[in-house]
Amino acid sequence: MNKLVTVVATFALLGGSVALASGAEAAPRPKEYKNCTALNKVYPHGVGLRNAKDKTSGTRVRTFTKNPTVYKLNKKSDRDKDGIACEKA
Repeated sequence: MNKLVTVVATFALLGGSVALASGAEAAPRPKEYKNCTALNKVYPHGVGLRNAKDKTSGTRVRTFTKNPTVYKLNKKSDRDKDGIACEKA
């Protein structure tokens, strides 16, 4: 057992409370959002399929979150059918 696990286990046995962070925030649980306003609060640039390419005119969106599960739950919000729901630059 490594030293960190041993220290945490010992601390917990003594009644201590431990919160471990992985360095990255946990991803939100996949769900269907009511509209783009709600989705963009969690995914500011939209959410799409891994190989999606934005079709909208003007600035190409490349900063959208690639998450096929969330996209499939919110496919209704992909108005231009480009594989990205609620895209924003």
